[in-house]
Amino acid sequence: MKLPLYINGAFVESAATEWREVRNPATQETLCRVPFATPEEMQSAVDAARRAFLEWREVPAPQRARMITVFTNRLKEAQDELAKGLCLESGKTFADAQGDVWRGIEVCEQASNITPLLLGETLENAATRIDIASYTHPMGVFAGITPFNFPAMIPLWMFPMAVACGNSFILKPSEQDPMTPNRIAEIFDSCGFPKGLLNVVHGGVDQANFLLEHPEIKGVSFVGSAPVAQAIYRTASTNLKRVQAFAGAKNHSVILPDADRAATISALAGSACGAAGQRCMAISVGVLVGEAGAWVDDIRDAMSRLKAGPWNDPASDYGPLISAASRERVVKLIRQGAAEGAELLLDGSGFQCAACPDGNFVGPTLFDHVTPEMSVYREEIFGPVLILMRVATLEDAIALINRNPYGNGTSIFTGSGAAARKFQREIDVGQVGVNVPIPVPLPFFSFTGWRGSFYGDQHAYGKQAVRFYTETKTVMTRWFDADTTTAARPETTIRLK
Repeated sequence: MKLPLYINGAFVESAATEWREVRNPATQETLCRVPFATPEEMQSAVDAARRAFLEWREVPAPQRARMITVFTNRLKEAQDELAKGLCLESGKTFADAQGDVWRGIEVCEQASNITPLLLGETLENAATRIDIASYTHPMGVFAGITPFNFPAMIPLWMFPMAVACGNSFILKPSEQDPMTPNRIAEIFDSCGFPKGLLNVVHGGVDQANFLLEHPEIKGVSFVGSAPVAQAIYRTASTNLKRVQAFAGAKNHSVILPDADRAATISALAGSACGAAGQRCMAISVGVLVGEAGAWVDDIRDAMSRLKAGPWNDPASDYGPLISAASRERVVKLIRQGAAEGAELLLDGSGFQCAACPDGNFVGPTLFDHVTPEMSVYREEIFGPVLILMRVATLEDAIALINRNPYGNGTSIFTGSGAAARKFQREIDVGQVGVNVPIPVPLPFFSFTGWRGSFYGDQHAYGKQAVRFYTETKTVMTRWFDADTTTAARPETTIRLK
């Protein structure tokens, strides 16, 4: 099957000369062929989005919100169907795929409530007989370049908020699992939105650069690895665009000896291996403070009970990595960590799933006694690998985390309110969990990674997304009394004929 593009309200077969196979990562079965859109097709998407914006920006905000609500409800009706398709192309377990879709739906619910978020500000008599008001205005065409690991959630982070604010949107999803974004576009198409309001184009670097450089596009949202995020930010900002570039992560979880032992270990194992470790908020580093170092055997036992397998096996805790290349990279890093002196307590590099022997599986992997100079600490592994580090005090743990170049998420497990407050106050990371392993905020807040995990000014969803997708217009008004004579009015007064 050839996957179509979605341009100007129609699904069209691409004239591309380059196509790539999309494979089921558990079986290597070919699911479809994805096109790398031609420059003419990319331009057609931009033209359609520009025309749609000129119509859509005049639609009242409450009406836009009602249409987003229709879209949200249809996504809810299709949640399980979307999740099953997502399982096939991404390898996620069904429960994980349902969560992927649902977290996107939650952002749509926030977009459905857009009207109060678009309110401006007013001040009467800001100066003598002068009133000032500010208004939020949509800007035009926005674009999103999304990764493979959340093919439903991350596109839904972007275009519903952009559209609710009055803009149009061009989505370039990952070429590794593009079928789910196409199905979401089908649902969007069924809701009566103007043609061209959402466009879905497929491709790779050339198609991404087209969006980054095109003068008609006002802003770009991107989620991906740190080196690519840096390049995206430089290119887009050089071309005078607004940019949200969400980059890599190395998320630490600090374990104090007074934490609930069973709950903490369960959370640590699950957050490290869930989604096969392929999420930017995965906890990949456990920092054991003082006597918590005695918990290592229990952590190993908990991780060893996790099972990698296909999505349709209820016993599977997580699925395969997205590609054979991803698996090779993770296996290489596991071997490198062992060679550099880390203690390999669980080695999943040779794991083979009996039900899917051709799948890109890696078993649960655990390192102990990792030090900051080791490659398994310095690099984002993006696999089901947990590394353990030892420190003497909470202060040492905070210093370790703050020296790391990334600042996406972190957590602390403790029974002490004083320790938790100290940690959340002093840690230089944007998203903090206290006895919560993966602190991803709900959509009425914003996703707020810091430092090397984010390049840009305004973050995804929540109030910051509204600021990203709108511009502010400020109006100063002065009126004269009706009985003021023409002669007394300033020369600047407009005379009506």
